[in-house]
Amino acid sequence: MSRRVVEYEEATAGPFVATLKALVVPRPIAWVSTLSIDGVANLAPHSFFTVASQLPPIVQFTSIGRNDSLRNAVETGEFVVSLANREMFEQVNATGTNYPPEVDEFEAVGVESEPSAMVAPPRVAGSPAAIECVTESTVEFEHSVVVFGRVVALAIDEDVLDGDHPDIERMKPLARLGRDQWSEIGPLLRAPRIPYEG
Repeated sequence: MSRRVVEYEEATAGPFVATLKALVVPRPIAWVSTLSIDGVANLAPHSFFTVASQLPPIVQFTSIGRNDSLRNAVETGEFVVSLANREMFEQVNATGTNYPPEVDEFEAVGVESEPSAMVAPPRVAGSPAAIECVTESTVEFEHSVVVFGRVVALAIDEDVLDGDHPDIERMKPLARLGRDQWSEIGPLLRAPRIPYEG
């Protein structure tokens, strides 16, 4: 096997990061809604997103640069992550537009909102699930800031539940890949964990 080794150099950071993002796939999408201190709603997709802690329950998303999601989550102390699903693909993508802070993306893109249960920022009404968060802390890495949110509530559409468990085939989440590529859930592999028997 022949391998190409690409070393990081600040002068060529753009192509290097593009390659890195094409390797770390698929990436779940945090469709983050926030409110500014003036009450303007913001909605934007962030593809650097995951669960950071089980107990306490913490999720994280990364702001590339200092955008509205970061500013609002820090200044107001709250944010909501709505599931980005296949049915809302075009709207998810459209909210990635760099609108100015005074523009409400819900209105600009035509996304219906609904009140959250425990925090002030609204949820995406058409999303099958939402994670309501209180901003816990941030960690800065030069051009990126990781935002950690303590989860205070989950709002899940009854239609995507299998008993008490969210069913991934009903939720139909989107993921980001490299370049301008997105993906859907494909065939599922199922296997129980193998216990160690020493």
